[in-house]
Amino acid sequence: MLQKPLGRGASKARPIRSDRVARPRFRSIGSISRPSSSSSVSWLSSPELVLFLVGARKTGSGFKSLKAYRSGYFGASIKLQSGYTAGVNTAFYLSNNEAHRGKHDEVDIEFLGRTWKEPYTLQTNVYVRGSGDGGNIVGREARFHLWFDPTKHFHRYAILWNPKEIIFLVDDIPIRRYEKKSITTFPTRPMWVYGSIWDASDWATDDGKYKTDYTYQPFVSQYKNFRLAGCSSSATPHCRPVSASPYQSGGLSKKQLMAMRWVQKNRMVYHYCMDTTRDHSLTPECKKLPKKKENILD
Repeated sequence: MLQKPLGRGASKARPIRSDRVARPRFRSIGSISRPSSSSSVSWLSSPELVLFLVGARKTGSGFKSLKAYRSGYFGASIKLQSGYTAGVNTAFYLSNNEAHRGKHDEVDIEFLGRTWKEPYTLQTNVYVRGSGDGGNIVGREARFHLWFDPTKHFHRYAILWNPKEIIFLVDDIPIRRYEKKSITTFPTRPMWVYGSIWDASDWATDDGKYKTDYTYQPFVSQYKNFRLAGCSSSATPHCRPVSASPYQSGGLSKKQLMAMRWVQKNRMVYHYCMDTTRDHSLTPECKKLPKKKENILD
């Protein structure tokens, strides 16, 4: 049983504006591959694309980067559909499932569809070496209710992955840091960048209570302003990983940490390390559970 949302009734103030991520020059949508002709993706100029989920059950559409990366900054501006979207999963993520089927790594930003009365839930997740495969799935989820309506305007969502940590960002504000604490709990193999929209009725909204209702189709997610930068799988060993830090020494600044602490205190509604119903022998990084959710800063 999942924890009840902790962010309901929290302050509606916006988080402290953190230091902007130190980004290199980026390549744009040219590093994204065009899907097969059978996919329901419309490619637009600008660069912008729209993903549709229409009609058939357990189906969807998406895109994939041309290159695999072993580290980098991966971001896109996304606008979600308003109204009833229960059961629909809109995602922007890294994965090597096609190269390591049954034993893959994955880093997710997912928007879990909502009923009329509820907000969207942004879920971040990490799977390592098959923990997302088979019948015994072990996720490392943290979920948030955003401090804005993600259906009104485009907002930037990004994953920064380097050999030391994974940082999830919303409009340049770090909301979660997942540190490398051991080789068995951190993805190290190259991954591709994906975007998708699909029917996840069996779990996405209130643990599967509310299903996708196709009387509200089409379900549409809009992506634009892609930013992919990092060390590709074919890059030389001298390729320098991207950092979120404004300093050469690395590490989040004090202002970034304050912003992340605000988000986790006021907008985080679930964290896997605080779920007492889970078997934490499978997630050894949770051995010392924090007493307060704002102290996780994982």
